[in-house]
Amino acid sequence: MHIILGESSVEVKFEADSNDITEHPHDDKPRPYLCTVCDKRFVRNADLRRHEQTHAGSLLFSCTQCEKRFSTQDYLKEHMNVHSSKYKCTECGKCLSSNHKLTVHRRSHSGDKPFQCTLCGKRFTQSSYLVKHIRIHVGEKPHKCHLCDKAFSESGNLTAHMRVHTGDKPYRCLLCDKSFSTSSNLQFHIRHAHSNRRPYDCPYCGNMFKSSCELKRHVYTHTGAKPYSCRHCSDCFTRHDQLKAHLLKSHNEGSWFTCHICQTKFSRRGNLKKHLHRHGNVKPYVCSECPKRFCTAGALKCHLLVH
Repeated sequence: MHIILGESSVEVKFEADSNDITEHPHDDKPRPYLCTVCDKRFVRNADLRRHEQTHAGSLLFSCTQCEKRFSTQDYLKEHMNVHSSKYKCTECGKCLSSNHKLTVHRRSHSGDKPFQCTLCGKRFTQSSYLVKHIRIHVGEKPHKCHLCDKAFSESGNLTAHMRVHTGDKPYRCLLCDKSFSTSSNLQFHIRHAHSNRRPYDCPYCGNMFKSSCELKRHVYTHTGAKPYSCRHCSDCFTRHDQLKAHLLKSHNEGSWFTCHICQTKFSRRGNLKKHLHRHGNVKPYVCSECPKRFCTAGALKCHLLVH
């Protein structure tokens, strides 16, 4: 099929999956309902109203079992399947909210990636991931913040960005009461701060990892793969954030993250966040073996070697 991004048309390959019907949003249905915030269009007015709640940060429906919040009753109802274990992975025991998400999750165990980018050969488990990836090649950022004009290649990033303006952190950890602006940040926090579970094992050396991203980066050390290439020069990188840092430093493409206290500039938002901890003497990383606290996860990791 062809995917049209802006003025560019890109051919992508995939093998059809009967459980993937929700992954193909590109159809010929008229979409008369326009979101005035991000210009996304919808078939039904009800879909537009549901979408507009993501910009407003309105999460009115709370789960009584884990206190996650959702913008619609339907999203909450789907989420409750996680607690009922209706769609449970037989490989790792993870519970998903729908059969479709279970199908996609199983690919993390099987390694199946049916969606391929014809520009660089990279493969993906979902067509939506492929569409987002192609925007790296064409440089398209269709989702714009109406408050600061910052643009994003993914609508989810815009939704998370809006919480910078609203200060909303709807995802709360029940173990330490920390709050987060996105569900993925909360899950990452729980996995790294409160759990020793490592469900992802390396096929080369058997090392275990807490997330598929960590495993993926580790596998590159075995294969030597550098899938992220600079469009200006011949440099290639293992991770996308390394490519972004290179584009900023070597080709002046992108935006620096500046400390408002000392004006030090950083190529990555995470590095700025760690730097700000030092200004405020904030030490959010606590040793599980003793009362010591640290500014960064790396410092805590080094300290744990003592124990």
